[in-house]
Amino acid sequence: QVQLVESGGGLVQAGGSLRLSCAASGIMFRINSMGWYRQAPGKLRELVAAITSGGSTNYLDSVKGRFTISRDNTKNTVYLQMYSLKPEDTAVYYCNVRYEAYVQDSWGQGTQVTVSS
Repeated sequence: QVQLVESGGGLVQAGGSLRLSCAASGIMFRINSMGWYRQAPGKLRELVAAITSGGSTNYLDSVKGRFTISRDNTKNTVYLQMYSLKPEDTAVYYCNVRYEAYVQDSWGQGTQVTVSS
């Protein structure tokens, strides 16, 4: 059974930093990409950043230059380093694993990030 364990969320002032981690276990298929989505109250879930097994990255425009995604393939762990946080970054952040096989993505339980002004 796949488990994604997230950590690192919390409350921070605007301009501060946080680092999210997500460790995946029980993976049965080859991973295509790992990433982070977020969902703020009343809004749709959106992709924040993703990284492929080869290291290619993709970022939401509003976080480019402030967030950095990285990955340890040996540990099936993905990180999201967030700098210069803004109140609009406040959301529940979800870890995502996408597989090369035609199976459903795996999701973490979500971690709250709150940025106060």
